[in-house]
Amino acid sequence: MRPLLLVALLVFAAGTALTETVILDGFTLIDGTGSKPLEHAAMIIADGRIQWVGPESRMKAPAGAAVTHLVGKYIMPGIINLHGHLGNTVDLKQDPKNFTRENVEKQLELYASYGVTSVVSMGTDGDLIFQMRAEQRAGRPHMTRIFTAGRGFTGVGGYPTTVQGMKGVPFEVGTTADVDRDVAQLADEKVDLVKIWVDDHLGREKKIPLDLAKAIIADAHKHGFKVAAHIFYLDDAKALIDAGLDGLAHSVRDQPVDDELIAAMKKHGAFQEAATLTREESTFIFAQPGPLLDDPFFTRGLSPNVLETLRSPAYQAKVAADPDYAKYPEFLHTAMQNLKKLSDSGVKIGFGTDSGPPARFQGYFEQWELQLMTQSGLTAMQAITDATRNAAEFLRAKDLGTLERGKWADLIVLGKNPIEDIRNTRSIEMVMIAGNKI
Repeated sequence: MRPLLLVALLVFAAGTALTETVILDGFTLIDGTGSKPLEHAAMIIADGRIQWVGPESRMKAPAGAAVTHLVGKYIMPGIINLHGHLGNTVDLKQDPKNFTRENVEKQLELYASYGVTSVVSMGTDGDLIFQMRAEQRAGRPHMTRIFTAGRGFTGVGGYPTTVQGMKGVPFEVGTTADVDRDVAQLADEKVDLVKIWVDDHLGREKKIPLDLAKAIIADAHKHGFKVAAHIFYLDDAKALIDAGLDGLAHSVRDQPVDDELIAAMKKHGAFQEAATLTREESTFIFAQPGPLLDDPFFTRGLSPNVLETLRSPAYQAKVAADPDYAKYPEFLHTAMQNLKKLSDSGVKIGFGTDSGPPARFQGYFEQWELQLMTQSGLTAMQAITDATRNAAEFLRAKDLGTLERGKWADLIVLGKNPIEDIRNTRSIEMVMIAGNKI
């Protein structure tokens, strides 16, 4: 065949490639915008994007589309976890050597099975993450979407570099020149945001100097990146928000938030990026796990070795022997109160769990976080909106977060109504990412 004719045929074939069109109908739509659920809804998905969504009675079904009837079911957007960690943990051991394609993919698939369709890996990633992210963004992913902060920042010898498996993971900066160099590297890698740890672990560790944290925020903003910070103390939260911090990656846990912080967050448009309530509960619950270890929705995400360890009296005694064990329930209580106050005050709330490190179990923790948010006083609709629309807004992910025309079909099909009981987000019957059934 002559070369020009071959080229012409290839161009023609590419231009007339068949569109993959799927119709879902008969369900109740919870679209992530906070709007009232729409009964008897339908959705047309073409090549992974929502082509049309609305009342089933108004749908004009394209010929040849594959139809899935979902009468009595509920559809909500996929959950977006703004604070997770990928790849470094196998069972209950954390080590950068674990950061392999196989382990990262296994964890992304686990997240997806629990309805978590996007995750932000917050500051603990190896270089492989950028290749995997690029591969996903070149097509339509079949597992949870990757967003990454690359390597986060702390001071020289600062927290969390003393935690097992964390030495050498964050950047350790001692000067503004260090900051300039490392932020420039993140800019070259096109991270999705920048992460700082600002904590002394209840006075036991070195905390990054405030002037360096401010320099990181300023430098990152020059490159167009948002910055989120691991914080614990109210005073640190105030100082960082005043310096332009975009998001608190944990709750303030030492004392109640006050009007000064609330006013500053609203003035700067800063988010409570992630309350990480499950992170707080994980610090003490496994001393007395109760019925949790018999819940198949929880245990299906664990290896037999992990489940055996969690059930062992020796492990439970080890958790209870933590010198700060008695303080941890109060930290959770303070975090829950602060979440409610910030939400009621009009501060934007995102969603995140800090899942991924040992004993912070991916997938289940995101489902559990929704429950803890409602136990804090938020409505089920607020919790869902925070975990979908608001989370996407923080990420500037315009194609995600709500189920509207033109956006990716990242969604969860549920057997029960999550507005009646947030625990019904666990009644997962199907997950889609970019229209691909997971």
